[in-house]
Amino acid sequence: MRFKLVVWILFLCVFARLGRAQKITPAPPPPTLPNGSAPMGDGDDARARIASEMAKKAAKERVAALKKDTDTLLRLSVELKQSVDKSDENVLSLDVIKKAEEIEKLARSVKDKMKGPN
Repeated sequence: MRFKLVVWILFLCVFARLGRAQKITPAPPPPTLPNGSAPMGDGDDARARIASEMAKKAAKERVAALKKDTDTLLRLSVELKQSVDKSDENVLSLDVIKKAEEIEKLARSVKDKMKGPN
């Protein structure tokens, strides 16, 4: 009889502890804005602002590099035209071929830069 009483007491103690453990309330969901998005905290706002400034700076640098490369392309193409005009129909100089290859590489680089960082 005592054994049954001890088992019942242990049984009730275990369920009492389980009952208390289950009474923990979950944290409330974060507030949302009228458009359905969560508001940004100070840290999130600062990170977003820094990311925006970095993106603007990268875009400016990309445009500056594009301008420099297109100026170089123009210069090389004028030089190529002059070199081709100087050569005759039987002889094409090695310099002309090298300039054409350089123009091709630079043109591909400009094309990739125009596509953006994707």
